[in-house]
Amino acid sequence: MSPLHRLGAGTKLIGLAACSLALLAVRSPAAAGAAVAGVLALYAVAGLGPRALWSQVRPLRWFVPCVVAVQWATLGPLAAAVLTTRLVALVALAGLVTLTTPTSHLLAALEGALGPLGRVGVDAERAALVLALAVRSVPVLADLAGTVRDARRARGREHDVRAFAVPLVVGSLRRADALGEALRARGLDD
Repeated sequence: MSPLHRLGAGTKLIGLAACSLALLAVRSPAAAGAAVAGVLALYAVAGLGPRALWSQVRPLRWFVPCVVAVQWATLGPLAAAVLTTRLVALVALAGLVTLTTPTSHLLAALEGALGPLGRVGVDAERAALVLALAVRSVPVLADLAGTVRDARRARGREHDVRAFAVPLVVGSLRRADALGEALRARGLDD
């Protein structure tokens, strides 16, 4: 187990917040390169290889070109490169936290951090539940998208956007209804 695995969830979340703020200050390509080197070093310290890193940033492969194009057109190529590098580094850091910390520990740390806000009406337990549901929904929806994509391919309609979007939306809504009913059955419907 690496030193990063042994750190507490709260410490990692505070570190992630600090790194996020530091990344906002990055303005030069050299500093962006140093940030990427730092992220790569942290993955190495955690004992996670390039495959783990790629699994965290792979979802950005469609989003990043759009961001680069817009930023290039509005701010120029240098700013576009720095902004995109900061974004990818931040996603990789967040992925590192989730790879080295059980979700239950992260949620417990968030619930503890939100606890003092109970005096102003924040229900920390409910907020942690919402976060847990959001975290759990991502792989469920990704699995649904894969199933819909495979079904579309099997029907020979690989390039039909509606053959993908409609079943994905319907399936997502059905899962949301089932989740809502399960929460109501447990008395969490208010």
